[in-house]
Amino acid sequence: MYWYYIIALLIIGIDQLTKWMVVRSMEIGENISIIDGFFYLTSHRNQGAAWGILEGRMLFFYIVTVIVVIGVVYYMQKYAHSDKWLALGLSFILGGAIGNFIDRLFRQEVVDFFDFYIFNYNFPIFNVADSALTVGVIFVIIATILEETKKGKTKS
Repeated sequence: MYWYYIIALLIIGIDQLTKWMVVRSMEIGENISIIDGFFYLTSHRNQGAAWGILEGRMLFFYIVTVIVVIGVVYYMQKYAHSDKWLALGLSFILGGAIGNFIDRLFRQEVVDFFDFYIFNYNFPIFNVADSALTVGVIFVIIATILEETKKGKTKS
């Protein structure tokens, strides 16, 4: 059973649903206080990557995303069945990459809306796909550490 593809599809669905809700119900720049001074929903658009880097380089993002998706699917097919942490991490990465790719493809920009102030620092606004990418990388790191620890124990 390829449960990790179902997780990727769920992430894509949640990501696209939340972005659709923001686009449909909020003006760009509008914000809604969830926890005053800490967490807001802010309608924002990003034509680049994290923190707006490489703004307007859509062709670059299309190429990189296709390469990443192919690489992730390859690793999922080859290794995910034997390592649940790796499978989970790769499924989050796949869902996040495709979620933002859909925005870039159809909107020519990414819809962001999670807006946090952490110790008076306004953290860059992000979305569900960005969160999934970050969590996915953390899971892949955990999988790598666990695998290396296992290898170390078998050598002793």
